[in-house]
Amino acid sequence: MDQRQALAAFGALSQETRLHIIRMLVVSGPDGMAAGSIAEKAEVSPSNVSFHLKELERAGLITQQRESRSIIYTAHYEALGGLIRFLMEDCCGGNAEICAPAAAVAACCAPANNLAPESLLRQMEGTTAKPAGAG
Repeated sequence: MDQRQALAAFGALSQETRLHIIRMLVVSGPDGMAAGSIAEKAEVSPSNVSFHLKELERAGLITQQRESRSIIYTAHYEALGGLIRFLMEDCCGGNAEICAPAAAVAACCAPANNLAPESLLRQMEGTTAKPAGAG
């Protein structure tokens, strides 16, 4: 991910409803959610959610797929992982162990990894770095 793409992603995520939507889609996993369900859960009108979904899609953070009469939206995990990797690429002045948990989360979003997001989070729970001197 380059700086231009990161700026577009952060711009899209800097709005409360869009941030809420992307978090819902991450939780929903590869099955995604229909636009109507997103609107209902986000407590916004269908036209409002359509606007926000378009912005998230333009930033490359979500994808859509038509299933019969519905449009199903899913988080674009590779792009989300790329955003995390963009932030962490020069992490901690070469002390990679400090950034290991965040790097592992970013790696979970790589194209070759097909675990569901909730499985990845459970897998990561025991891997957080402890500050020096912490027991």
